[in-house]
Amino acid sequence: MSLRSNLRLVFSLGRGLTRGLPDADPGLDPIQLFGQWFAAARKAGILLPEAMTLATASADGAPSARMVLLKGFGEDGFEFYTNLGSRKADELTANPRAALCFHWGVLQRQVRVEGDVAQLSRQASAAYFRTRPRGSQVGAWASRQSEPLGDRGMLARRVRDFEKRFEGGEVPLPDFWGGFRLHPQRIEFWQGRTDRLHDRLLFQREGDGWSSRRLHP
Repeated sequence: MSLRSNLRLVFSLGRGLTRGLPDADPGLDPIQLFGQWFAAARKAGILLPEAMTLATASADGAPSARMVLLKGFGEDGFEFYTNLGSRKADELTANPRAALCFHWGVLQRQVRVEGDVAQLSRQASAAYFRTRPRGSQVGAWASRQSEPLGDRGMLARRVRDFEKRFEGGEVPLPDFWGGFRLHPQRIEFWQGRTDRLHDRLLFQREGDGWSSRRLHP
């Protein structure tokens, strides 16, 4: 993080910022606004600005949350990848709705996203998988994500086994690994302001467009 970003955080933390969000306007596009905020988070030097909380729930409504990485976004939604045998994947299959939360503390900003979730095609998952470092590709094969693990030695042996198996060739996409896309129905932008009188701007899906309104802090 840059010195300028650190100074900004020190001087504004707990007091908020004087400049806030634009007024609610039917013409505002929340995906474009998210893109601007995401770019600002990168420019600020924030470590892993793509990190986001992913909240899911089981079929009977029991919630769980964890940090994952955003791997793409656009008008179609927000994309992330995982082992398809993991707890989050099981919950998304049983209850295909989820929520995301981005928090960029140095900018005193949050973005909350809620919507329906669908699994990405195998072709899309394979295209992304090929961009991952080889170690991460092998790790995807070695890890039985969310299953009990006796010790780290067992995991290390599985990694060595798969390194040997794929030695000299490409690491293929596992059948049990893939991506999901959250198609947003609600997107809320939160900007810290002075005296905790924060700005909150909520967008809700309406047909092919969006409505927007301010919320009390």
